[in-house]
Amino acid sequence: MKSTFCLLLHLLLFLSLSAQHRFTISGTVKSASKGETVIGATVSIGAYQTKTNDYGFYSLTLPPGNYTLTVSNVAFATYDQSVTLNANKTLNIDLMDEAQALDEVVISSNRGRSLKSPQMGMEQLTPKEIKNVPVLMGEKDVVKVLQLLPGIKSAGDGNSGMYVRGGGADQNLILLDEATVYNASHLLGFFSTFNADALKDVAVYKSGMPAQYGGRLSSVLDIKMNDGNNQDFNVSGGLGLISAKLNVEGPVQRDQSSFLISGRRTYADMFLKLSNDSSINNNQLYFYDLNAKLNYQLGEKDRLYFSGYLGKDHLGFGDLFGLDWGNKTATVRWNHLFNSRLFSNTSLIYSNYDYKISINSGTNNFDIFSNIQDYNLKQEFQWFPNSRNQVRFGLNSAYHALRPGEVTGKGENSSINDVFLQKRYSWENGLYASNTWNASDKLNLTYGLRLSTFSILGAGDFYNLDQEGKVVDTMRYKKGEFVKTYLNLEPRLALSYPLNNLSSVKASYVRNTQYLHLISNSTSTSPTDKWIASTNIIKPGISDQFSLGYYRNLNDNKYSLNIETYYKALQHQIDYKDGAEVYSSNNAIETELLFGKGRAYGAEWLLKKNTGRLTGWISYTLSKTERQIDGINNNEWYNARQDRTHDIAIVAMYQLNKKWTLSANWVFYTGDAVTVPAGKYIIDDQTTYYYTQRNSYRMPNYHRLDLGATLQLKQKKRWSSELSFSLYNAYGRENAYLIEFMDSKDDPNRTVANQISLFKFIPSVSYNFRFK
Repeated sequence: MKSTFCLLLHLLLFLSLSAQHRFTISGTVKSASKGETVIGATVSIGAYQTKTNDYGFYSLTLPPGNYTLTVSNVAFATYDQSVTLNANKTLNIDLMDEAQALDEVVISSNRGRSLKSPQMGMEQLTPKEIKNVPVLMGEKDVVKVLQLLPGIKSAGDGNSGMYVRGGGADQNLILLDEATVYNASHLLGFFSTFNADALKDVAVYKSGMPAQYGGRLSSVLDIKMNDGNNQDFNVSGGLGLISAKLNVEGPVQRDQSSFLISGRRTYADMFLKLSNDSSINNNQLYFYDLNAKLNYQLGEKDRLYFSGYLGKDHLGFGDLFGLDWGNKTATVRWNHLFNSRLFSNTSLIYSNYDYKISINSGTNNFDIFSNIQDYNLKQEFQWFPNSRNQVRFGLNSAYHALRPGEVTGKGENSSINDVFLQKRYSWENGLYASNTWNASDKLNLTYGLRLSTFSILGAGDFYNLDQEGKVVDTMRYKKGEFVKTYLNLEPRLALSYPLNNLSSVKASYVRNTQYLHLISNSTSTSPTDKWIASTNIIKPGISDQFSLGYYRNLNDNKYSLNIETYYKALQHQIDYKDGAEVYSSNNAIETELLFGKGRAYGAEWLLKKNTGRLTGWISYTLSKTERQIDGINNNEWYNARQDRTHDIAIVAMYQLNKKWTLSANWVFYTGDAVTVPAGKYIIDDQTTYYYTQRNSYRMPNYHRLDLGATLQLKQKKRWSSELSFSLYNAYGRENAYLIEFMDSKDDPNRTVANQISLFKFIPSVSYNFRFK
């Protein structure tokens, strides 16, 4: 401990001495038209360079002298200013929108990738960049666009979640203004939770996750909401075939504070009521969501943010069946600038996800309910000691309360017995530090360490199991008692080495630990899958990922080529036993689970055209994902449900003229790994299938073409409107959603497979407007 303290003291002394006889220029970069802070803007002074943080703040410490400061970001015109640095200086910068600075039709599709930055496996998008990608029913969908990038796979039509580099749907940390979103889907996965009109920035990390992120094994999806326009009032919205949306933002006090309210709702259920058939007009199918944000500039050094999200889905078939699920989040953040080199952010965060199923069938009347709640405190500091180092350190502490599932009978005549899975309480903590170090003109490093702890708390019963998975001992704990604490060190390392001005190689290693798990015994992900916490038996999952990449800018940065390979080793993976029944009794859920290991490896290619009338990308992923769990597949390695050998996406957007924008995307991927019956037997005239090898067969290969077009109707200083057209699955491919096995009508001894498909030729049109 003493040696560690001495090492830290020497490091701080070295960084402080290296900054002597230098001066600091710092400030905030904002949009001139909206007053929104700009995330990830590149600030360059001579040979020195940095990027604005999540709140638009930058800091550079340099020798005294005369310089030219340049600020660039793909959505804005480049800013240049001469500066004389003979003392510490604050320089706040307002960037002009690129559209205001350019009259010609020039499109940029992404921010470009820094060859020097050690960060790899990361993609960053803005809603503007995904606006023209055609999607189902014309809804701009950030998550669906991300699934067109290499290494990020859709869970399929009608399924929620996404798979990143072989990880399960639960292994993605999804954040909305720092609050965890446990289910990011609407309408059973057809749409995502995130209203693109309310979003400011989207970043996804597939590898090399910075140390401030923890709690998931495969990826981080970090989404920031708009702050709200503090210059003028704006109203925008849209009306489509199945949904309507409205976005209102404006200043509370010009230049000092602003608000944002954004909402949308589908109304497909309203069309059902037009039917004369009572079996149709009593059904319901809709979702709604609401985003809200306030921010206040309290002075030159302090700013407060209040943001929240509320989303709900409802699916109902008359009085017989109902399914509701939704998320609630709330975040309060305080930014404080101690000085020109030390930035602080303090956050209080709340998150809630729940679902409820209601079934009314004769005497079988019952509800199924599940819920997870988080209360989180996060404190982070960013320190800019000199032009070669950027230090980030902090802590976060989260209290989890889980109700994995409960079944309650309704009414006196219900034949259903109440079933309650154990409520679980836990306390998760993380302490982290990292430094991005420009070691030389060639070598750049980001190194860090995260210490995570997870304490299982009472009240509740905990168990010991025998080798067959049966309970042999029960231990009872009172409320607040510590049952067990897990402690894990998670090192992070990433480096980049430019080969020349056009290309570089990068490598990274990251260890992640996951303490909360989503389990499902079905062949598809759904809102009713259950979140459970680690216990004395369910150990935290651990992932070690090694990545190597080659990056090259082509033709004066008009094109970019990225090639990345990875290998991921997974520990303590969870799967259900064959024939597991979760809600059949009050037995411990651990008795229905098995544990083992996994591995995922592959290579990803991404070729992008970044500028010009035609933009887009081609992505290809070659990968393998396997599990080995004793008690499944004769204890041998088997394909994970998310294993897909090939995954291809081609995305193109063409600016025909100032009025018309055309777009298309084509996707192909290997069919999902599935388990099919190995045989059957008859009991009381009922056919029962039995299964042997897990996930040893494949669904048919999936492919689809989508087309889109946007027509600019009016564009004036205070008013603009447009029509968006799209055609989903343009050539009518009947992709398999589900394959059912049943007895042949002609010969009951024969088994036939029946394929169910969802979408075929789905056209849509929507009208969007904006005025101020």
